Order: sequence, then C-alpha cells, then structure tokens
Amino acid sequence: MVKIGIIGGTGVYDPEMLDGISEEQVNTDYGNIKVMVGEYKGVRAAFLPRHGADHAVPPHKVNYRGNIMALKKLGVERVVATGAVGSLNLEMIPGEVVLVDQFIDFTKNRIQTFYDTPGNGVVHIDMTEPYCNDLRKLVAAAAEAVAVPVKGKGTYICTEGPRFETPAEIKMYSALGGEVVGMTSVPEVVLAREAEMCYCTLAMVTNFAAGISPNLLTHAEVLEAMEKNHANLKKLIMKTIETMPGERNCRCGQALGELGSLGQGK
Repeated sequence: MVKIGIIGGTGVYDPEMLDGISEEQVNTDYGNIKVMVGEYKGVRAAFLPRHGADHAVPPHKVNYRGNIMALKKLGVERVVATGAVGSLNLEMIPGEVVLVDQFIDFTKNRIQTFYDTPGNGVVHIDMTEPYCNDLRKLVAAAAEAVAVPVKGKGTYICTEGPRFETPAEIKMYSALGGEVVGMTSVPEVVLAREAEMCYCTLAMVTNFAAGISPNLLTHAEVLEAMEKNHANLKKLIMKTIETMPGERNCRCGQALGELGSLGQGK
C-alpha cells in the first residue's frame, strides 16, 4: 500500500528523492496515468509530475481528475503538492515556501468534481479547511528541522492560465485578500477532498506578481527560481515523509460523511 503521494509542479519533474523506483500505469475512468513509486527510509511513496515529465501539459489542460484518482487507487491518503507562485504580499518573498490555508478560485473551464455524471450522486463538499491543517503543521515542523524558510499560511488565488495576470487583476486579487497567485491548486485540492485525502500545497514563491515586480514576467524566470530552490523543496519533502505518522487524526478521511468514501474502483 502506498499512503503518501507527491505531486510535482513546475520545476519538480522527477522522483530523485526516492529509492527503488518503479513505474506504475494506473487505469482510471479519466485515462491511464503514469505514476512512479519508490521508498524513502522504508516508507513507500508515489510521485506524479503534474505537467508530465517534460512539462508538456499547461495548467488548464492538466488531467486533475485522472491524477487524483490514480493516487487514490494506489491507496494514497496524504498528498504533498508543489507549485510555483507569484507573490502579492511583500512579506512573502521569492525563495520562501507558503503553506497556503485558503484559496480563491478564478478558474473558468475546469471540472471540479468526480460527481458529475447521472447516477453518481450529487456532492457539495465542505471546503472550510481546504488544506489539511494536520499536514500543514507537519510540513511546517519539517521545514523548521531542515531550515527551509516557510510562511505558515496564506491565501492562494488560482487563475486559469496559461497567461500571466495583468497588474489590474493582481490589484483586484490583493484587495480580495489574495497573497500568492498560481494556476494549479484548483481543482486539485477540491478533488483531493472528494477523494478523502489530506492535501497540502508547498507554494514556492518564485517572483512578485505583475505590477509589483519591476520586471516583465517570463516562464524562464519561474523555471530558474524553481531550479534554484529545488534542493530546499527536496529536503522539505524528504523530511516530511520521514516524520509522517502512520495514522491520520484529522477529518479529511471522512469528508464525504454519510455519502461514504469514493470507491477505489472508480
């Protein structure tokens, strides 16, 4: 059984932190998903590059349902995801990891539920605490242990992409309480909740957002920043795996309540 899943975002494409890696092809109703499975200090974990091994899939085309369902079918209970973000908060600086605790959704064309077909029921999932507090605390403790700079909370603005945002949009997002902006946390976090997984995003600040940064934004700049901070993300993920308890004590595993768990055979 593989209980820990790692979703690698921009700049995090390979499972080099794991030993004894094997490739699993997981068949789901949303397509066949390739997942790498290995171990770190005797703990089995699954690694899934969100955008593909060569970053060929843009954020608005990611198979979010297939990815989450593949991890679910492997038995994953906890997901640690990485993602590059721009900062709207001058106190969240490039090179820091933000353990976001809330999101505001500005995506437009993404399916956000497993429950959208006739006979599959209707689910209105609670998102009061979208990112697992227990998992966030565990990651924060791991970050302190390996001296990786983190902010313990923040509000993630999720945009459709793949374009960057305008300064006017960033001004609006900031007025609404947004602190970092990215393109991938939604619907991933929502689907993870429907799958009754604990989910945490390591939002790596790569730059200040449009209108705040004095420079034009480029994807090359984001990749360069992620490469520079890849070692810190790797250390943080490895320490998190090492210190993760065997059992969960949060409510994520009962997110569907009286509707019952999402079936492994979905």
